[in-house]
Amino acid sequence: MIKDIIVKLEREPARNAAVCGYAASIAEAFEAHIAGIAFAHAGIPPFVLADVPADVIQKLIDDSAALARKSADQFQQVAERSRLSAERQVLSDTDVLPSEAFAEMARRFDLAVVMQSDGDKGVHNDLLIETALFDAGRPLMLVPYIQQSGMKLDRVVCCWDGGRPAARAIHDAMPLLKRARVVELLIVANDRKPAERDARGLEIGRHLARHGLKVEVEVMPAAGIGVADVIVSHIADSGADLLVMGGYGHSRLREIVLGGATRDILKEMTVPVLMSH
Repeated sequence: MIKDIIVKLEREPARNAAVCGYAASIAEAFEAHIAGIAFAHAGIPPFVLADVPADVIQKLIDDSAALARKSADQFQQVAERSRLSAERQVLSDTDVLPSEAFAEMARRFDLAVVMQSDGDKGVHNDLLIETALFDAGRPLMLVPYIQQSGMKLDRVVCCWDGGRPAARAIHDAMPLLKRARVVELLIVANDRKPAERDARGLEIGRHLARHGLKVEVEVMPAAGIGVADVIVSHIADSGADLLVMGGYGHSRLREIVLGGATRDILKEMTVPVLMSH
């Protein structure tokens, strides 16, 4: 069950309303507690801080804190309208990096909700998403910046390749899958022995059926266009409401770098994505 949710708040009102509304709709469905976290920051790269006067830095932080408080107030209004158990908090990046703070806080919640990055509107969440995905130990619900409605679960598509992240994502999504009208397992077959991948899909399909889920299995060829493009195209064609997938990456110089398909989905997503690692 989902009993508590943490959501990263945005300072742009329209974007904040979208992510708050979607997170609140999940909390309503599960009667869950919800926490909204806003970050105030100067917006100055660390390597140039020494050259910026202290009073200028403080002014930037104060202005950012005012916007963050407005975001927290907006979140509180959404929570009150939905009659949710809620809390809000404003943190400054002078205390801790937002990405690290959010990942650490998310460990104490069942689900973390974050808006997709939208550079044109000042939503820069890539580092926060990557850090939370690999360090929080909790699933992330990523909300597209074009999202306008609350949670719908008529058709949920789960990407499956037999790997650990995919298995983890499906397990973490189980509370949502049990509320879905249709659950589809999507296998993108490439040169990695598609017949064996199909068989693994049937086995995980049987596993989900034993949990009382209505499951469909769809095997699609990559067709030379890339895994992410196949997934995004299928999501549009099938009218899916939610995508569930594992978040992939590899270690480089002690840093986790997102895999290509994961990175592309984060850029091209058109429906909410529950992602686990």
